[in-house]
Amino acid sequence: MLFFARRGDFEIINMTNVLPENIRQQIDEWIVKYPPEQRQSAVLSALTIVQNNNNGWLTEELMDAVAEYLNMPRIAVYEVATFYTMYDLKPVGRHKIGLCTNVSCMLMGCEKIAKHLKKRLGVEFGETTADGKFTLKEVECLGACASAPVVHMGDHYYENLTPEKIDEILDGLK
Repeated sequence: MLFFARRGDFEIINMTNVLPENIRQQIDEWIVKYPPEQRQSAVLSALTIVQNNNNGWLTEELMDAVAEYLNMPRIAVYEVATFYTMYDLKPVGRHKIGLCTNVSCMLMGCEKIAKHLKKRLGVEFGETTADGKFTLKEVECLGACASAPVVHMGDHYYENLTPEKIDEILDGLK
């Protein structure tokens, strides 16, 4: 149970009620992969599951619920959610485009891809298009250095990118 102060009164709120049963079951599938005293090790998976079921972003309430469910301090969950670029703490577009700008991608022309994406979408890194269709993110290494430059969209990596390939990918999205 967590205590929240509201207008001078204290209210007890059970944060696990924020997580529907089907979400808790998905998280439980990860929790059992760790020793019982290490259930916090499922935090990355839990945050991913919760984010995927909340239109691609995490609210403070959802992070608090994950913290309670995994029996860990809220600040520890916030640290994870703010450290990794795969988590978003504000609403995002229907398609998140994560462009790697690390060394290998930089050497292979990601700056050209970034410029093209920004122009085509009319947004900067960290912004969402006015129609809510795309959010453009700058991300650290995506682990596909041999086929740089690379973007991550949804469950797919797109590699060896050129502006023309980017246009084909974007034109193919609904």
